Amino acid sequence: MKQSLHLIVYIGTVLLMLTSCKPHLDIQGTTSIPELEDRMLYLRIYKDGDLAVIDSARIIHGKFHFTGEAQDSTVMANLFLGEESIMPVVIEDCPLTITLNENERCVKGSELNDSLFAFIKRKTVLDMQLADLPHRESRMIFEGCDHDEILAELNKEAATLSMQEEKLVMGFIKQNMDNVLGPGVFMIVTSNMPYPILNPTLEELITLASPHFLADPYVKEFIRLARENMEKM
Repeated sequence: MKQSLHLIVYIGTVLLMLTSCKPHLDIQGTTSIPELEDRMLYLRIYKDGDLAVIDSARIIHGKFHFTGEAQDSTVMANLFLGEESIMPVVIEDCPLTITLNENERCVKGSELNDSLFAFIKRKTVLDMQLADLPHRESRMIFEGCDHDEILAELNKEAATLSMQEEKLVMGFIKQNMDNVLGPGVFMIVTSNMPYPILNPTLEELITLASPHFLADPYVKEFIRLARENMEKM
């Protein structure tokens, strides 16, 4: 009887230790945007063909804290404000900090997040330069420049910037095929497409892709749907 009791106590202790050792999220965040006060933020990951919520947090006095159950491995998540995706987050087994301001959105606390947001910063510069081209066109027209010459100059610059951005994005994905950043950025880029399709750039990327990259659930599903769409076309 005593041996049975000791066994039950031992098993209970082991189960308690396993439960207490299960990793939990520790993501602290701050925002200086007054309009976000009392709004809900959600962390979502790609799962079973959809973006599933893994934790939520309310912004109180400009601060929020995710403390839900962590994933079994490092994953790329998306931070949502309501139904709007506002930034990616690499979830790892370490404390992270999120800064969510008008002029800065970043995650700090791990090398993968540092690498991701250094990439996003470089891409944002190119995006801003592309977005400024119509404003430059208006200014040049106002200054009396020939419209055909304006279009020739700005179209050439737009093509150069687009090529630089494509090289940046594809290069980043290729460099990170064997961690979560490659598939994660691939998802961010292709989710903006009207429907899955493989253009020459993506075809080349997939041809050179590593087994780890091709096994990613989102990448695998995107390629399948893209092949189907191309057959229909």
